[in-house]
This record gives sequence, C-alpha cells and structure tokens, in this order.
Amino acid sequence: MSDLFATLKEKVSGQQIKIVFPEGLDERILAAVNRLSGEGILQPILIGNQQEITNKASELNLTLDGVDIYDPQNYPEMDELVAAFVERRKGKATEEDARKILLDENYFGTMLVHLGKAHGLVSGAAHSTADTVRPALQIIKTKPGIKKTSGVFIMVRGDEKYVFADCAINIAPDSQDLAEIAIASAQTAKMFNIDPRVAMLSFSTKGSAKSPETEKVANAVEIAKELDSSVVLDGEFQFDAAFVPSVAEKKAPDSVIKGDANVFVFPSLEAGNIGYKIAQRLGNFEAVGPILQGLNKPVNDLSRGCNAEDVYKLALITAAQA
Repeated sequence: MSDLFATLKEKVSGQQIKIVFPEGLDERILAAVNRLSGEGILQPILIGNQQEITNKASELNLTLDGVDIYDPQNYPEMDELVAAFVERRKGKATEEDARKILLDENYFGTMLVHLGKAHGLVSGAAHSTADTVRPALQIIKTKPGIKKTSGVFIMVRGDEKYVFADCAINIAPDSQDLAEIAIASAQTAKMFNIDPRVAMLSFSTKGSAKSPETEKVANAVEIAKELDSSVVLDGEFQFDAAFVPSVAEKKAPDSVIKGDANVFVFPSLEAGNIGYKIAQRLGNFEAVGPILQGLNKPVNDLSRGCNAEDVYKLALITAAQA
C-alpha cells in the first residue's frame, strides 16, 4: 500500500493543489489536514467558524499553519458564489434560496471547487453520501458524454492492484451506464499506474447463458468500444474467464482479454459491493475508496466510520485526480 500512496504523493507534491474539507470541526479531518499541510503535500481549506476550528485544533495539540479557514457566515466573496450558484441552477434557485443553501458547508465547499478557488473536495466523515454527492451533481456535474457518476475501489494486496466498479453509486446500471463506467474506470486505473485491461462481468462468458441480464452486459461491451476504441476491453465474462489464463483459453479463446484483466466492471451494485467485500475480507485486499469518477472536478466521499489515515489517503487521491 505504501508504494501506491508514495506514487501519488510524488505526483501531487509541489503542485499547490487546494483541497476543501467542509467538516472543519471533525477531529479526524483536523488530524489529516495537520499532516497534509505539515508534509507540504497540498494546501487544505477547512470550512467553518475560524475561532471554533482554531480552538478545537489547540485542544488536540494540532497546528494549522498553512491551512486556510473559510466561514460561510463571514465570507467576503459570498456575493460571487451566490450569483454563480443562481446561474448554475438555471432558474431552480433564487438569490434568496442561494444565500440560505450556501450556508451549508458542502454546498459552499462545492462552489469553491466549481469556481476554481479549490481543486477538489473531501467530505463524508460526518455527512451521508447523499449530502456529499448531491451538491457535486447539481453544481460540478458530470463530464461530457457521461450521464452518471460512479464509485470505484482500488483493491491492493502487495504488488497487486485492481479496479472494481461500480461498487458505490448505481444500483441497477443499464448498458449505457455500464459502458460509461468501464471507460471512466480505465481512466482511473491509469492514475494509479495500472495499464487498464477491462472485463465486463456477468454469470455468462461470451453467450454461454442467455438472459436479459447477460445481454445487458454484452450490449455494454459494444457501446464501450464505440465510446473509446483505444481501451482494451471485452465481455461478457464470468470472473474466472476474465482472471485465470487457463480458463480464458477454454471459454474465450478469441478475446483480447487473456485471463489478464485488471479492471472489473460489475453488472449491478449488489454484485460490485459483495465482490469487493469478499476480496477485502477473504482475500486480504485493502480496498481504497470509493473514488468517485465521472465528475468535471473531483469530489470524494468518506465513510462515516473513517479514521484520520483514511482522510489523508482520500485527500491524496483527490489531489491526484485534480
């Protein structure tokens, strides 16, 4: 695991990347921010009341040198944020609405990212996924050609690294969704120095079973190839046909994937979520994520059960995405 994050640290150090942490009073956030700032890796921005945050840091014996603190109640450029929010919401929010909404730290932080005052955002230590992701979808929005954001895990064990998607967001993706997830996951893989070889998973390999579920995945393969023909990608595969060369030779001898896939796209959220947890608990893989992909600018969601180390790592990932 240390190699993975050493690479990311190298990538982002000295780039003066600003990451927003809306949960400025959370002890885990403060500990991680203290470390990130102290190591000079990135420039953290905490959201909240300056005095309260400073007092909390003092109680914890943490210094906040080099950390910016922005208070939505007392932010000199709030008029600019309000105007930009009203424009972005295109008639769905009045100026009065915007002034109320932007007192919410996640909305406020997301607007900082949208306006380029920060490069990315990390939240979720004390907020639900919906509270973190909703402002991002409304303000930052998805990249051209991508309708939905998705969540991947980087699965790490020793020198082994794999990408599992979507394990966090889309409950029942259709063929178009799966194709977009596959292309986005290939791009995420490259960020972690993984040369992507993408397998679209099912309970069938190359038509060995026929059902709406398997055809959904087969169609996704064709759409993904149209979206980006440069990505090495195939399916539909059972997991063993995607991962074990001897099985691939028997079940899919003509495929570009020869049992050497390293990016796995699951056909549904339940399959992805179960799959990554089995690898984590039975296979002793470390699951890094979920990393949100498909947004115009990076926003990532912590688990409410996270620790300071998790915050530190997700901040590094977010900076690398930026």
